[in-house]
Amino acid sequence: MNTLTRGGVKPPYPYELMLSNPFALDRLDVQFRWGRYGIRMIKFHHTSFAPGKIVAFHKHSDYELHFIPRGKGKVILGDEPFQLHEGHMYLTGPGLMHYQEADVFEVMDELCLHLDIKRIDDAPELEEAEDWGERWEIAEADACIRQLEQLPSKPAVDQYRAMECFLTAYRAWHENQPGLYTVIKQSIIQILLRTTRAYASVPQPDLPSRDMKHYRYQLAVQFIKDNYMAPLTLEVVAERVQISARQLQRIFREQTGGTFSEYIEQIRLTHICEELATTDSTIDHIAFQNGFSSPNYLHYVFKKKLGTTPMQYRLQHRKSAEL
Repeated sequence: MNTLTRGGVKPPYPYELMLSNPFALDRLDVQFRWGRYGIRMIKFHHTSFAPGKIVAFHKHSDYELHFIPRGKGKVILGDEPFQLHEGHMYLTGPGLMHYQEADVFEVMDELCLHLDIKRIDDAPELEEAEDWGERWEIAEADACIRQLEQLPSKPAVDQYRAMECFLTAYRAWHENQPGLYTVIKQSIIQILLRTTRAYASVPQPDLPSRDMKHYRYQLAVQFIKDNYMAPLTLEVVAERVQISARQLQRIFREQTGGTFSEYIEQIRLTHICEELATTDSTIDHIAFQNGFSSPNYLHYVFKKKLGTTPMQYRLQHRKSAEL
């Protein structure tokens, strides 16, 4: 049904931009791997059926997804007729005979995505997949394509707005955006995901869950390494990783066998030792630059941890460098 504003005037057509060059994306040779599948874009365009226009029965060996952004008509999928209205979508999968017809009085616009989807024999199995999320992409692609293969031969409502991805891809081409190929690839994947989701709940693979203690420890450690020269306290770092100071102290004991303060001191001493050995900065300057409240406290910690004073450490390393 066409949507009208309160004043009875139709809103602007969302895909007006695509009408200037509706088949522009068809000229691009887009092929990519998604999980264990190779996907080749055959058509990715906007087209219009004049009133009463008929596309006789035919079939494809590939996947063709149809979306109706405006107008109405009908489609026959196999031997089952269906009425089409604005917001509908349907799939004419491999080998499915189908017939399309626009309403006799009204233009029917269509967004069409035609894909060749092939299983890639050399794609890794889940247990062999590399890090950086590859195994999860494989699992998600498998789930989506399995669902695509099982979609019923009937129209559905585009409730997850797969159609908007056509405009996203076209606008990237029209504006010559950086990363055009990636935008088109992501748009195609989103259309597949949103289409299958509209028909049924797609089983999702179990995504990796975090060991939250280790995760918070890593966050705290990274924050300390980035800011060791500041006057850090247990409370300051705990607030950054959104847990209590008591929890953070417990995590440091579990992960390092020592306390939060001991860990910070170790980080600071590592940097101080390097500066003592490689620079002529005064010990006072080095202490303040590395988060110690005073040179005396640095002297106390240095002697306790390393069994020598900062000055003795510097002299020892200077002699070693001269030999």
